[in-house]
Amino acid sequence: MLRRDLKRIAVLVMILGFSVPIMASQSKNGAFNERVLASHNRERTAMGIAPLFWSRDLQNSAQSWANHLAATGEFEHSDDGAREPTGENLWGGTSGYYSPEAMVNGWIEEKRVFKQGLFPNNSTTGDVSDVGHYTQVMWRDTNEVGCGKAAGLGQDVLVCHYRNPGNYEGERPF
Repeated sequence: MLRRDLKRIAVLVMILGFSVPIMASQSKNGAFNERVLASHNRERTAMGIAPLFWSRDLQNSAQSWANHLAATGEFEHSDDGAREPTGENLWGGTSGYYSPEAMVNGWIEEKRVFKQGLFPNNSTTGDVSDVGHYTQVMWRDTNEVGCGKAAGLGQDVLVCHYRNPGNYEGERPF
């Protein structure tokens, strides 16, 4: 009971943008996941959008794809195939150099060319690919995220899967 209450408090504190000490029993991967989630939720909360919740099944699918990308050196979106439709963001950078916050901020920085409107007309540059990661992070109907990170060929690869997916043509992101 106490452990569950402490976790709820930690999640609330993360959503509000404060740092929380990591419990000694927590795995390194758990701390990474919390930091990735907090980075998403800091931006969403700042814009008045409901926070995301962590999904283990989305984490598992994202980790599987991150492992594939790191092993092959490819950098492409997965094929939804048999699994339910999900949104997906990909990030890649020099292995061991970037923090979880810097990885997610790579997507959030796209807001500098974001403009409100119906998707895909949300970029001041006229190119939706300049804002597509940001709009997925911020999509109003998205409520869960799960991410996986893998290293290979001198690169770290971060893959995040989102439920409900975003970036639907003719809809407002938020």
